[in-house]
Amino acid sequence: MQMNHLIDHTLLKPTTLVKDINQLCIEANEYGFAAVCVPPPFVKMAKEHLVNSTVKVATVIGFPFGYSAIEAKIAEVVLAMVDGADELDVVANILAIKNQDWVLIANEINHILPIIRSKNRVIKVIIESGVLTRDEIIACCDIYGSAGIDFLKTSTGYAEKGASVEDVALFRKHLPDAVQIKASGGIRDYAFAKALVDAGATRLGTSSGVAIVNGKINQSTNY
Repeated sequence: MQMNHLIDHTLLKPTTLVKDINQLCIEANEYGFAAVCVPPPFVKMAKEHLVNSTVKVATVIGFPFGYSAIEAKIAEVVLAMVDGADELDVVANILAIKNQDWVLIANEINHILPIIRSKNRVIKVIIESGVLTRDEIIACCDIYGSAGIDFLKTSTGYAEKGASVEDVALFRKHLPDAVQIKASGGIRDYAFAKALVDAGATRLGTSSGVAIVNGKINQSTNY
């Protein structure tokens, strides 16, 4: 199975350097990855680097904990799109999910989604499934599936548990067919990546993309 076109080549460390982003973009072009996923301050640079490429530029919103005010997330979304982001990976308010404040969760996506849609950009919502119960995951699938997001994403890579085959399968069972799944967090080798795809993932967020397509294992990162 060819994995390159499913991979969001990711670098979100707070110690990321300019040269790291340059290398990320070079690798994404070389291997034909779906996108690079970079911190918001590096969106413009990545977009300029990939101006003649099919590789998309993704960034994160409300990262990594998701409990920013809705207004703050909207401001981040607008700036990211101005800078050229093609795809927005928005962290859901995990505090609200754990406290079952579904009104807040619905209100958040109902404010953010139209802004992203107005510019024809892609939205992926991260729910940090590794810290959620089965019922909480299903409730998120119901809300975000009804909203009509593009992707539901498993993880930020910063929780104690990242992507799992079981969670991806649960997503697929409870999401509409039109909503895709992005698995992320702890994906370091081809075998695990393939298992996630077989379970229903159509995008993989990882900093180990080069190792995965070359059949190697990257032990150096959690994302």
